[in-house]
Amino acid sequence: MTTDKNPAATVDWEPPTPPTDLIFDDGEPLESNRHRIAMNVLIRSLQQAWADRNDFFTGGNMFIYYSSTQVRNRDFRGPDLFAVLNVDGNNSRQGWVVWEENGRYPDVIVELMSPSTAAIDKGIKKNLYEQTFRTSDYFVYDPFDPNSLQGWHLDDNQQYQPLPPNERGWLWCKRLGLWLGTIEGTIDRETAVWLRFYDVAFNLVLLPEEAAAAQTQAAVTQAEIAVAQAQAALAEAEAAAATAARLAARLRELGENPDIL
Repeated sequence: MTTDKNPAATVDWEPPTPPTDLIFDDGEPLESNRHRIAMNVLIRSLQQAWADRNDFFTGGNMFIYYSSTQVRNRDFRGPDLFAVLNVDGNNSRQGWVVWEENGRYPDVIVELMSPSTAAIDKGIKKNLYEQTFRTSDYFVYDPFDPNSLQGWHLDDNQQYQPLPPNERGWLWCKRLGLWLGTIEGTIDRETAVWLRFYDVAFNLVLLPEEAAAAQTQAAVTQAEIAVAQAQAALAEAEAAAATAARLAARLRELGENPDIL
């Protein structure tokens, strides 16, 4: 995990009169059930990976308020996933209100595209995240298209540069210190190629239930190993006893008393 600071973190910004009538739910459903699952998978797995930390906030499908014009027009719906680092993660938030967060914008954003939103996600939104938010890492992915993953990183000139995929087709998220890649599987009874986080060693970042299942399996494996070791020790003891019994019988055949040897 890297600790470099988002350039947006130093921006001091506040609307002339902060509005008090903010709306935190646009009432619009996600594109599909698969989009909903995909969003929750990313949020919950990141929270699981950093379960021992309270210096970040991650959310999805909630408004990010950043300007009085945007508030007035109600013209922007929140990203499917965003993460902000080096903030108090214990605060309860209905959305992300920039002027209440010391001018902090998201460090990482992921948009889950569909054919109807792809142009906006890779156009208007991408420009907004680059030019206004100064979001370090931006990714897009269509849960119905396994080959749709794209990403950009903000360079030293404050411009997005495309992220090159590795040999697996995954993209490196510098701010999180994690890979974004795909894997086929069934989650919440939906089988698809899911966008998932991976650590620097290419290990899948698990969901809470996956982590619990892995722990259970590890405990079962340890118990099975213990049983196998006990059975091996018993078999060895039985074999030694059988050998001793055969030796004693042979000695008796030879007229020797094995009990006094």
